[in-house]
Amino acid sequence: MRLDSRQPGPTSAAPEAPSPHVFDASLASFEQDVLLASRQQPVLVDFWAPWCGPCKTLTPILEKLAAEHHGAFRLAKVDVDKEQQLAGYFQIRSVPTLVLVKDGQIVDGFPGALPEGQLREFLKSHGIQPAAVPPPELEAIVEPPDPETEVVRLRQAVAGQPDDEALKLDLVVALLKVGGAAEAERLLDALPAKFATDERAVRARARLGFIALLKNAPPAAVLEQAIAANPGDLRARHLLGARHLIEGDPEAGLAQFLAMLQRDRGFEDGLPKKALLDAFRVIDDEDLVGRYRRKMASVLF
Repeated sequence: MRLDSRQPGPTSAAPEAPSPHVFDASLASFEQDVLLASRQQPVLVDFWAPWCGPCKTLTPILEKLAAEHHGAFRLAKVDVDKEQQLAGYFQIRSVPTLVLVKDGQIVDGFPGALPEGQLREFLKSHGIQPAAVPPPELEAIVEPPDPETEVVRLRQAVAGQPDDEALKLDLVVALLKVGGAAEAERLLDALPAKFATDERAVRARARLGFIALLKNAPPAAVLEQAIAANPGDLRARHLLGARHLIEGDPEAGLAQFLAMLQRDRGFEDGLPKKALLDAFRVIDDEDLVGRYRRKMASVLF
C-alpha cells in the first residue's frame, strides 16, 4: 500500500477523544467497535496520519460534529501508520479518507478534507441529524423523615442499644424538632462530658437556651408593641428575636438581635453578640447566617 504523504511534517500525537462518541479504532476491535456497532448507530471512520497536514484541520471538525450530534453517529479514528493492515483492507491510498459504515456495511466515503458545511451536508444526506441533548440525570429526591416518626424510630433504637450515646444525641436533636425540650435537656445533661463539644450538642444547647428564655415570656404582639413604644427596649427585642427564631422566622429573629447590637453592643455583658452567635448555631440556612455574620462584623469592626 502506498499512501500520499505530501510533505511530511513533525510527528505529533493525535488529538485525544473529547467525547464518548469519538474513539480510536484498531484491527483487533474493528469488527466489534465499528461493523457490529454500526447496526445501532452509524460510524464515520477517519483514516488519518500524524504527519498529515489536512488531517490536523479535519479531525477537530469531525470531533466537534460528533459532539454536537450527541450520539447520532460515532467517530472512529484510524492511525494508518499504526494500523497499516486495516488501511490496506479499505484500500486507503491517501489521507485523510472518510468512510461511513451503517448496518455493518460501507455506504459511502471520500478522500480529502471537506469544509465543515459540506461535512454537515454529507451526514445529513445519510439521514444523520443532531440528536436531542439527553437530559441530565436527576438525583433521587430523598424526602426528610417525618419528625414524629424519627423520634419514635430513635427511641426504639436507643432502647435496643442503651449504651450508644451517639444515638441518644440524635434523639436529642429529633426531640427539639417536635417540641420535646424537657426530655431533650434531660438526655443531653446525662451524656458523657466528651459530647459537650460535639456540634450537635452545641446546637442543641443553644436552642434550649432560647426555649428557656421564652418560658413565661409575653406573646410576639405584646413584645412588638413594647418595641414600637420604646425602640431602645433591648430586653423586649431579645425576647422577640428568640420567639421569631424558635417559631420559624429566623431572619426576623436575627434582625432583632442585630438591632440590639447596633443600639448597645455592651448591653448585659455583650448579650447582643452572644444572641447572634447562638442563633448562628441554631439556624440551618448557611446563606442567611453568612449574611448576618457580615452585618455583625460591619457593626463590630
